[in-house]
Amino acid sequence: MRVKFEVELLPEAFAFIKKQDIKTRKKILQNLNRAKQSLDPKLFKKLNTEIWEFRTNYNGVQYRLLAFWDKEDKVETIVFATHGFKKKTDKVAKKELLKAEKIRIQYFINKS
Repeated sequence: MRVKFEVELLPEAFAFIKKQDIKTRKKILQNLNRAKQSLDPKLFKKLNTEIWEFRTNYNGVQYRLLAFWDKEDKVETIVFATHGFKKKTDKVAKKELLKAEKIRIQYFINKS
């Protein structure tokens, strides 16, 4: 199956994955790879106009990585995972969305 985008883990997302146990890490990374090929909303879901979430449910725990798209160069599409957290409710906390948006804005400021 063809890859629809590449995923880059920003430092906080990488640190979040690294601190999980090995089986959880493998499951999160497996779901990231599956999401790159299928755009399945069970794995990768749009939360608002700019922020998306990679979704992993493993052993009764919901793991989330928030992300944004960079498709400005028309050649390669990259999705940047900003940070991760364990989700306890159905809604994503507003503070998590604001954090992802702040990281996204800073990324594009630094890029220009």
